[in-house]
Amino acid sequence: MHTLESVTEKIEELGLFLPETPEAKGNYLPYVIAGKIVTLSGTLPIAEGKVAYTGQVGEVQSIESGYESARLCALNALANLRAASNDFKSLKRIISVTGFVNSVNGFVDSPKVINGASDFLVSVFGESGQHARVAVSTNGLPLNATTETQIVAELV
Repeated sequence: MHTLESVTEKIEELGLFLPETPEAKGNYLPYVIAGKIVTLSGTLPIAEGKVAYTGQVGEVQSIESGYESARLCALNALANLRAASNDFKSLKRIISVTGFVNSVNGFVDSPKVINGASDFLVSVFGESGQHARVAVSTNGLPLNATTETQIVAELV
């Protein structure tokens, strides 16, 4: 299984750090546990208290910067997953990732962008980070964020 130390170590190897659990910005919960399933609310690419990637892929953002944005979304989601899984001790696996890409009309490469989240989760959790996925292009996201991810995981 996973521990806070093992997850933190993997994240630090990637040159990142596990952020604090963010506060909900509306009338919703950061996560809901139903049986052994934890559903995380959508997360944005927040760093140092502000949206780090804004604008549409294909206009002001590239596929590569969108990839980094999706990776940051997944990193932020881990803060909520940490809280939901007792410092990752009860995390069994990532079940699915739904990724949204703020992009220009006709953008067809949303999977390449959301790979940022998927690759990150597999880097951190190995086989238990492999998941089903949806990658959707849209023409707007909250706070003009470039990406947003929503994750579902299984607990032991």
